[in-house]
Amino acid sequence: MKTQFLPGARLSALILSLTLVTAMCALQTAKADDGERVVESTHYTSGGRDARQVIRTSRDTFAATQGVDKSVKRDVAKSGQQASQSANQDFWFYSADIILFGDADFDGFYSGIDLLFDADTIYAEADVYAVVYLSFEGGAWEEYAVTDTFTIFGASDNDDYSVVTDLVSGYPTGSYDVLIELFDAFNDDFLAFIGPDDTSELSFLPLEDIGRDTPPETTVVINNEGGGGSAGLLSLFGLCLLVLLSRRLRPTSSRRVAVSAPRA
Repeated sequence: MKTQFLPGARLSALILSLTLVTAMCALQTAKADDGERVVESTHYTSGGRDARQVIRTSRDTFAATQGVDKSVKRDVAKSGQQASQSANQDFWFYSADIILFGDADFDGFYSGIDLLFDADTIYAEADVYAVVYLSFEGGAWEEYAVTDTFTIFGASDNDDYSVVTDLVSGYPTGSYDVLIELFDAFNDDFLAFIGPDDTSELSFLPLEDIGRDTPPETTVVINNEGGGGSAGLLSLFGLCLLVLLSRRLRPTSSRRVAVSAPRA
């Protein structure tokens, strides 16, 4: 926000106003370049997006250097012909669905990821967990979510899992890919994955963190001629509150991408 005082404004009012704006905005926005990646996620069990149940919420912080090269594991795993590749042919991903949300500045880059996926197995049931990664502009895979242990029941369509995530800080504006890996909850064996090499629906996602998803700049003109600066300062305070409120109640604009494969 830029604030312009017309001639005659008091210097003290200007200093106090700028200090107030800076302090309040700092409480709402994490530093985007502090060397860390911060996300806030809510995990849900089966029910799709209409009837899913919350498991837990979390705020997770990752070091910026935690990127992992997944190329070796992914090349070895590519032996099947399914939509999702599998290191164990007894497990696969039936579908993966993403809705992007949160674009306060209307620049086409989103700060929220609503990921829902459905894994299947030839067994009657199996306890598994998944790890989800993001790759920025084709770079290393960086973990952003780990699910709880959940149970999949054969080829049922009622055992999906979803993670809704806000990218708080540490995610530059750009194009991202998503990779999901499935593991055995009993012995941590790698079972299957689905990612951008398997479907274009998990690639080229326009994302940025909340710190970069800011509304357009606004210039406020306050005329303090002929009196004290208290009225102008009050107006500035109210406008700052409106801006912060608009950031909290971000538009629900979204981009939806989905991928599914025939049931085995």
